[in-house]
Amino acid sequence: MRPVARISISMKRTRGNLESGRIPGRMSALVYRGGGSLKVESIPVPRIGSHEVLVQVRACGVCPTDIKKIRRDLLPPPRVYGHETAGVIVRVGASVRGFHPGDRVALHHHVPCLDCHFCRRRAFAQCAGYRVTGVTAGFEPAGGGFAEYVCVKRGCLPGMVRIPKDISFAEAALLEPVNTVLKAVNLLGVVPGDHVLVVGQGPIGLLFNRLLTLRGASVSACDPLELRRRIGQRFGARRTFPTMEAIGDPVKRMTRGRGLDAVVLAAPSDEAFCQAQKLVRGGGAILVFAHTVRGNATPLDLGRVCVDEQRVLGSYSSDFTLQDEVARLVFSRTLDVRPLITHRYPLTDAAAAIDRAATPSADTLKVVVEPGLRGQ
Repeated sequence: MRPVARISISMKRTRGNLESGRIPGRMSALVYRGGGSLKVESIPVPRIGSHEVLVQVRACGVCPTDIKKIRRDLLPPPRVYGHETAGVIVRVGASVRGFHPGDRVALHHHVPCLDCHFCRRRAFAQCAGYRVTGVTAGFEPAGGGFAEYVCVKRGCLPGMVRIPKDISFAEAALLEPVNTVLKAVNLLGVVPGDHVLVVGQGPIGLLFNRLLTLRGASVSACDPLELRRRIGQRFGARRTFPTMEAIGDPVKRMTRGRGLDAVVLAAPSDEAFCQAQKLVRGGGAILVFAHTVRGNATPLDLGRVCVDEQRVLGSYSSDFTLQDEVARLVFSRTLDVRPLITHRYPLTDAAAAIDRAATPSADTLKVVVEPGLRGQ
């Protein structure tokens, strides 16, 4: 297997500009060049139009979606990835209202039109306008958070959220993944007292633990790594299991033979899906959250779907209309994301950050790139 990324540095450091407030003509950015190759290069700082905003990036989380695009060469180069972004507004277009230089903001890189066939049915991720990325560091818009500056285009201005002074940029960068999980929890429709199993205790699984617990669910968690299981308990799991085979008898006892009300697949395991069908009660639900690669066939017991009325649900990406609720959860620390942030890298080491996130150890949760950090 080839390495996730190879890094070469071909720029002069611009850290002084980060600290002085002066907007330079050029900036550092991690540029995807195809074939899994990433290069930290000097590229022009994006120019903004009258309806756009320039943001100095202070933190950008590494998302599995970025890794998938890089490893599988899904989009043509060159591009600057990174979409879990927070920073400071440094320039505002003449026609922009409500935002000013100096505002600390978290960005939302996809905003739906709210008026098309899909949006009227709240299928925002299927909206053609939503699929157009509205935050860029240059080249074809791709999020751009692995750079010193990004341009927020007009369509994405409604998704910007101001960050309170006592909240770090790294915390605010996690609004986007929290949004995706909250959207899925809403779709699942659990009620207080429901028994829910979360498969996978990485950052996303841990967010599911906490949000489901806030809804009153009794959460169990499954992960082969003991450390992850212990962390899962801190995020709300009442019981943890190393394998799904170990869950059967405990499920019967705690549900009085009924079966689980729902299973959340926060890890892309086809085997886990098949096992989930056996554990979920009639009328229960299986939420598929981590299977983001098309074309793979998975066995499905259609009799359980039809006769037992099991629901198989998919949820992908975020829900723009939840931004205010997500901000309240994170900024009030009702959902405290700080324990999730385990690794921070400067922009000069951003390719190493992506490698770390792509091949995590047990203690690796959320990896964040912070352009203002000093390199090793």
